[in-house]
Amino acid sequence: MAACSSAARQLLDTHDRALTGLAGRPPARLKLGISDHVAGPELPSLLGRMNAHDPTLVLEIRVAASNELIGLHDRGDLDAVIVRRGDGRADGEKLLAEPFGWYASPAFRHMPGEPLRLASLAAPCGIRAMALNALDGAGLAWTEVFVGGGVLALGAAVTAGLAVAALARRVAPPGSVEVGAEFGLPLLPEVDIMLHARLADRRSRDMVKTLSAAFRSLAA
Repeated sequence: MAACSSAARQLLDTHDRALTGLAGRPPARLKLGISDHVAGPELPSLLGRMNAHDPTLVLEIRVAASNELIGLHDRGDLDAVIVRRGDGRADGEKLLAEPFGWYASPAFRHMPGEPLRLASLAAPCGIRAMALNALDGAGLAWTEVFVGGGVLALGAAVTAGLAVAALARRVAPPGSVEVGAEFGLPLLPEVDIMLHARLADRRSRDMVKTLSAAFRSLAA
């Protein structure tokens, strides 16, 4: 028991010394953008790991469409972004290949021969374009019945049984089911999720390394 207490005290002392060392440093600020189709249920854990790495970190998080975030990063308004791979871009660090599918409420009914009721984000969303191109390429009729301002709204439409949506497996709403095979819908390609970062100082680069490793482990 005494040995356990001693080990616990040593651990607390080490933690206190680390915090004391950090307290003498100016707060770091990281402006991070995360694509709406990428920000999934692991986001709180991701933020927690970054805070554990540097409790003095000031985080600015922006969730938006990939194209918008890439533009902000290219202009220097964001330090790092986690986004869908952009068309024609070869830069960035690949974090993972994200599986996509067609998700709907178990109560949703689609009658053969009728246009597929579709929910999506507003244009120019890249995932929307991917879904429509897949349906058009397969010669399947569709009708857009819900346009959401974010994946949260899109998930609400799916849960309510309004329509089918093309979503990453990670961000599909709880209780929804993948209906591609049942409805004869085309397979959707995997989407590369990329990290773009432009940071000069070592402290910020270390933080982005922590971000990259945490995202890979949490989203796997």
